[in-house]
Amino acid sequence: MKAEYDLSKLKARKNPYASKLKKPVTMRLSEDVVVYFKSMADDAGVPYQSLINLYLRDCLANNRKVQINWPKLA
Repeated sequence: MKAEYDLSKLKARKNPYASKLKKPVTMRLSEDVVVYFKSMADDAGVPYQSLINLYLRDCLANNRKVQINWPKLA
């Protein structure tokens, strides 16, 4: 590194984007779900994982709750 780039005098500071970083997770999704989101992502011109994240973020922003209606066993 060149001498004019003396970084020893710089003060450390927190990353302002740290709160916006994404956490990697592993999920098992049905094949048809992946195909659906990949198709929509291709149409929108975005990566499918980003599209899934946007969809989940929309659910969070609108406080959507899951409603599961299991069929009754006879």
